Amino acid sequence: MDPIPAAETFPHIRIVMGMVVSLSIARLLNGLAGIVQHPKEARLYLTHLGWVAFMMLFLVHFWWWEYRLHEAAIIGFGAFLFLILFCSLFFFLCALLFPTSMQDYDGYEHYFFSRRKWFFGLFAGLLATDTLDTALKGRDYFTSLGWEYPLRTALYIVLSLIAAYTASRRFHAAFVVFALVYQFYWIWRIYDILT
Repeated sequence: MDPIPAAETFPHIRIVMGMVVSLSIARLLNGLAGIVQHPKEARLYLTHLGWVAFMMLFLVHFWWWEYRLHEAAIIGFGAFLFLILFCSLFFFLCALLFPTSMQDYDGYEHYFFSRRKWFFGLFAGLLATDTLDTALKGRDYFTSLGWEYPLRTALYIVLSLIAAYTASRRFHAAFVVFALVYQFYWIWRIYDILT
């Protein structure tokens, strides 16, 4: 059987990826709507809301730039499975930000810190997986990002591993502010326009 060019398989792959990304965004939006609907159900925590904002931005950015996959010559089943698993990491992170029930927790701060090892462990995994996704788009694309991309990824992974083990509220607040500011900077400097 002859391989089908990526240009023909890309719409199919993008639809399946879009379903998983949509579930992730829906999880965040449902969580935020739940806060509005029941504001006294659980105490808010600004650092938690910062990670909600970061994940929303990261998801939108991810979806915006996955368009680059159409440049791959051929996408096999292995790459397809990898991409679905990559999208699934986003969903798990979003599900960790908004659990189905808060009844065992004093509020989002208590919940966030009780699940920080899971959240930041998966986040570090997502970032490592992003490196593979970037490589999947081709060597020219990977090198076009320059030294900043691997340095940025390594820094995020190190900070995530620290965040998984530290209960310092200041560290967590500083990390999410840094992540949000840098992500906006990164998107507008590198990814503003699809070419």
